[in-house]
Amino acid sequence: MNKEAAKDFSFKWNGQGNEESDYQIFWATMLRDVFDVAKPEEIIKPQYPVQFETATKHIDIYIPSTKVLIEQKSFGEDLTKKYPQSDGELLTPFEQAKRYAEAMPMSSRPRWIITCNFAEFHIYDLQQMDSLEYLSGAKEYKPTVLKLEHFQSDFERLKFIVDPNADIKPEVKISTDAAKIVRQICRTIDKDYVKRDDAYIDALSKLCARLVFCFYADDEKLFAEKFSDYLKDFSENELQDALQNFFDALNTPEDKRDGLKNFPYVDGGLFDEKIPIPPLNKSFQYEVGYAHILRTNTGNFQLDEFDKFIKFTWREINPTIFGAMFESLFNNETRRSEGIHYTSIDNIHKVIDPLFFDDLSAELANIKRKQKKNRIRELKKFQDKLAAIKIFDPACGSGNFLTETYLSLRRLENEVLAELRSLKAEIPAEPVKVSPSQFYGIEINDFAVSVAKLALWIAEIQMLRKSSWIIGRPLEELPLRKNISIQKANALRVDWKDFAPEVDFIIGNPPFRGYSEQNAAQKADMRRVWSDNSKAGKLDYVSAWHRKVAEFIQGTAIRCAFLSTNSIVQGEQCTDVWKILHEKFNVHVDFAHRTFKWNSDSDSQASVHCVVVGFSSAPNDKPKKIFDGKNFRIVDNINFYLTDGEIIFIEAHANHIQDGVPKMTTGSKPADGRNLIVEANKLDEFLRLEPAAQKYIKRLIGAEEFINGKKRYCLWLKDCLLDEIKKMPLVEERVENCRQFRLASKKSMTRESAATPHLFQEIRQPTINYIIVPETSSGERFYVPIGFADSTIIVTNALRIVPNAQLYHFGILTSSIHNAWVRAVAGYLGTSYRYSATVVYNNFPWCSASAEDKALIEESAQKILDVRKKYPDRTYADLYNEKEMPKALRAAHKWNDYNVALAYGFEKFLDDEARIVAELMKLYKRLTNS
Repeated sequence: MNKEAAKDFSFKWNGQGNEESDYQIFWATMLRDVFDVAKPEEIIKPQYPVQFETATKHIDIYIPSTKVLIEQKSFGEDLTKKYPQSDGELLTPFEQAKRYAEAMPMSSRPRWIITCNFAEFHIYDLQQMDSLEYLSGAKEYKPTVLKLEHFQSDFERLKFIVDPNADIKPEVKISTDAAKIVRQICRTIDKDYVKRDDAYIDALSKLCARLVFCFYADDEKLFAEKFSDYLKDFSENELQDALQNFFDALNTPEDKRDGLKNFPYVDGGLFDEKIPIPPLNKSFQYEVGYAHILRTNTGNFQLDEFDKFIKFTWREINPTIFGAMFESLFNNETRRSEGIHYTSIDNIHKVIDPLFFDDLSAELANIKRKQKKNRIRELKKFQDKLAAIKIFDPACGSGNFLTETYLSLRRLENEVLAELRSLKAEIPAEPVKVSPSQFYGIEINDFAVSVAKLALWIAEIQMLRKSSWIIGRPLEELPLRKNISIQKANALRVDWKDFAPEVDFIIGNPPFRGYSEQNAAQKADMRRVWSDNSKAGKLDYVSAWHRKVAEFIQGTAIRCAFLSTNSIVQGEQCTDVWKILHEKFNVHVDFAHRTFKWNSDSDSQASVHCVVVGFSSAPNDKPKKIFDGKNFRIVDNINFYLTDGEIIFIEAHANHIQDGVPKMTTGSKPADGRNLIVEANKLDEFLRLEPAAQKYIKRLIGAEEFINGKKRYCLWLKDCLLDEIKKMPLVEERVENCRQFRLASKKSMTRESAATPHLFQEIRQPTINYIIVPETSSGERFYVPIGFADSTIIVTNALRIVPNAQLYHFGILTSSIHNAWVRAVAGYLGTSYRYSATVVYNNFPWCSASAEDKALIEESAQKILDVRKKYPDRTYADLYNEKEMPKALRAAHKWNDYNVALAYGFEKFLDDEARIVAELMKLYKRLTNS
């Protein structure tokens, strides 16, 4: 950012600016000169279309990357004045912008609205509901105002326009800090708490759940007397009994207890159970007494360091985030790590928004535009609709999906209440109808069930406070509700109808666990759920929930959406999971988020790669949407590979589905414990000590060596007599080590190959030149790097090879046509393609190319090889890096793509990958009669 540029900018635009002719250059200049955006035209979207019920309207500027909506007016126009709209309604620029925002899909709605008249910027942060005020009964936002005359000193306050991290979401930091306080208190109680047995951890975790509620109640003033003040006068020996008496009192109506009358009856089940309270000391007493404060740096709390503390407000925690973080402190798999885990709210909305929340938001926005006489009736009907929705999460964990969904519905309900109040409609004595009782959950972990209920209780109190503020009178917040239907069970072994008798939508993110990571009990679950699937032992654990859902929703209008690992819509697993669900239960995809990186750990940023699949079995007339990042497109149909096209399942084939296509196989498998492999940095020393081995040394390449140009060698002893090996002691030693390695293997095939320890376990080395395709390759590349190699280079099983391949075959395989097929049907490791012969290559439909077509493809294929030779010092990783790919190489590929497209008849939609994949799948269907 440039302070001098900000000064120049403010001088240039002082006293001028026309809404129609100047606004685009105004913002583009600011981004380029002041905020150092090299190509502002790539991030700002002028005249951004928004679809209303009867027409398409346009936002002046929208910035999708940072979710900023800009409504521009000319210099001198009043940003607080109401202006007539095309429908005759009078709206301020902010109200006009907010109308646009409410019409957008929830997943792409702005966080920020800026109204600007060239002299002033009025900034509205839509996440900060504290800025909402009621002035004379009208709902308005109180903006931050930045003036152009002060731009030189204030311009950094607009950094959020280009940097989504410029303003850290406060709910994340506050909730993280709250979880850290809980951890600190645990360590104060017992510094070895993570080393204790599960019963101890369970008691400690339930104690902490109660403490958290008490901290929250203190901060929200739910108690007439402070919990922390109650504890401070007891001696160390009295603390355990004092705490138990306090919990008993909160579980007893005031008229039935002897003392502690200043504390309300909480109920809800939070304090029902008698739990063993660990030994407590004065340190604990101090920690609880100051649990509303948090040090600015890490370390233990000390009395003499009080001035280093800052005020901490429990009422500002986000129960969606905090619940997951809190649960992770005591989860068997996470409590021994220092990480704090949560599912981001954005990812939860990837599930619930297109499933139902976008529709509800649009419906409310439409009601608000109705004439006043009809609006009150429609608002009340809409509120009843919200209160009737039933949500079920059959793997709810700490309840973050349920909690965020409850909060989202309550926000809509609060909008209804605010609108009713602004219309001076009568507000009933019990105005809130949306309830936690509308939410069902199943969770196998006992403590997670407690946390999920706690999160919903806190969420309900928070929203009741906001509702009270909206309607202008207090609402009863205690006792807590006892009818939250979140129960402990193994969801894969119970009848869901016993836990969720009424359901409209099923949501969640069931456990991510590959087949190799499943324990014995989980494998048994898989066999039980997938009893009719012989491939059950190879499926991801998450697929069991998809199967249970498919059975549960039969004959209903229930719609479902799960966030899950992307593996279930890729490679062989896509067919193995979804074919049964589609053919047996008529499951179809309603919407989908294609692969995205899900940051599941706020500290370490550990991540997995996920998809969201929205599905049902009942007919669905809603538009089908495929989301890629922040963009989506409406399609006629979504198949189970999450592409636009008819339902087709790609089955594994041992041979190609067409005659005359050269066979693809896999390279040779060493299985040698690295004893037959000689690393490049040890080769010279090895040959110095064993010069006779020179003629048996061969260049060895796998995917890593091929893509990144690394040097590696092996002992290729295929034609070496055993007597010759005995004359080379170092070679003989390596062969013996290989034999011992294979004998120790758990695999029978590997043990059998110990009889020939001088050979690779599997030998598939071609005797002629061949094409190489890496088994794994970064999904960030548009083209999978492939190439030719000669028979003197030994290729490992990390590569796929096509002997007898010619230039024509290379041209087809390196084309964008084939690469589109790879992206659609290959398996993935994270975001890396996993290229298989049986699924990807053997099912790829080759075109019926004429002699002329083949000649053109051979010519452009050779051009690609020729251009590569001009960059001898650059690896395939360098050449096919999308940001660094040489222009000449890209041009050669584009020419080849066009020639291949001509042969397929795809030249008219060469840049439409979705259409290409759809056409290829049609070809596949015709070729296989599937």
